[in-house]
Amino acid sequence: MNTTKPERLVSLDAFRGFIMLLMASGGFGLASIAKQHSDSGVWQFIGHHTEHVEWTGCSLWDLIQPAFMFMVGVALPWSIAKRQACGQSFTAMLGHAFWRGLLLVLIAVFLTSAWRRETQWEFPNVLAQIGLGYPLLFLLAFTKSRTTLIAAFGVLAAYWLAFALYPLPAEDFDWAAVGVPADWTHLRGFGAHWEKNSNFAAAFDQSFLNLFPRSELFTHNRGGYQTLNFIPSLATMIFGLLAGRLLRSELSMIAKIKRLVVAGVLGILLGFLIDALGICPLAKRIWTPSWAIFSAGWVTLMLAGFVAVVDWRGWKRWTFPLVVVGLNPITLYCTWQLGSSFIRNQVRIHFGQDVFQSFGEQWVSMLERGTVLFVLWLIVWWMSRRKIFVRI
Repeated sequence: MNTTKPERLVSLDAFRGFIMLLMASGGFGLASIAKQHSDSGVWQFIGHHTEHVEWTGCSLWDLIQPAFMFMVGVALPWSIAKRQACGQSFTAMLGHAFWRGLLLVLIAVFLTSAWRRETQWEFPNVLAQIGLGYPLLFLLAFTKSRTTLIAAFGVLAAYWLAFALYPLPAEDFDWAAVGVPADWTHLRGFGAHWEKNSNFAAAFDQSFLNLFPRSELFTHNRGGYQTLNFIPSLATMIFGLLAGRLLRSELSMIAKIKRLVVAGVLGILLGFLIDALGICPLAKRIWTPSWAIFSAGWVTLMLAGFVAVVDWRGWKRWTFPLVVVGLNPITLYCTWQLGSSFIRNQVRIHFGQDVFQSFGEQWVSMLERGTVLFVLWLIVWWMSRRKIFVRI
């Protein structure tokens, strides 16, 4: 692996900043506004893409987490090259990888437990998902690309098999006991192996999460998210690792972009085909193998767009607001998780309790979330000016 100290990839920082700002915007409340305009096709389109789909399918909002995880893989070759250039040994880097993974999991547990009466030992948070898979991702960074690719698809195939072999729910299965409403549209046929809260990963959590101290028995995750999502999402990070290797290669920039585009299109088509053939549904909440491939395809195309505009065409000035965030993603994520309500309350205290009603009730959520996002951006901008970067 190249041990020369690498330059930062501005397009990656900008892409990361874009995804973080998109997440912290909360969709500007557009999904709730869209519900008030049920007769408008434009509003329904906007509403669909600013919230998660109920179970199967895909929206722009569903691509935020895959993008974040994919970029962890993209950035890894730069991180390893920088550490090697500083003279770090493999053992030291491996130790850091395990420490980073553990710290991410603990931060996730802390954020999940905020405003609760006890520690919530649950791991669907994106930071926990990254942390659980990161040491394995690090080890794969030292394998050949062919081996790395085989590992990604091997992980997905094994995970698919575990779900496919797990028994289907019985006809008298108590859906209400696992948080599935009576009007839920159930998956049929072979796809029922990936039904909400009655699948292989849900059964694992019903055993595993009850090993931790808790006042009430864990029966289900309300959204259907599972601890074992980290296994197929590891494949998402591996796809990002392969993209990062490509971007650090000696190929011309246009050749890199072309390969990213081809890989992205193939990923979308393959993931869609797996779903269409009934092999495995596209379900983000349990990170089905088809979803891992499909979403990685879309994210790869998004990365290719940023690389083309920023690194190939050289249009970098416009990226400043994004790069500021992309350099401090953990800071923005944690302050968004912990401080959004505080920021809203402080704005009401100092600018009036009705400040968010300035443009009418319909736009309250948009003004609230836009204000919170602006304040969060000011925080990371201030940190950037003082060269304060929180890294793990």
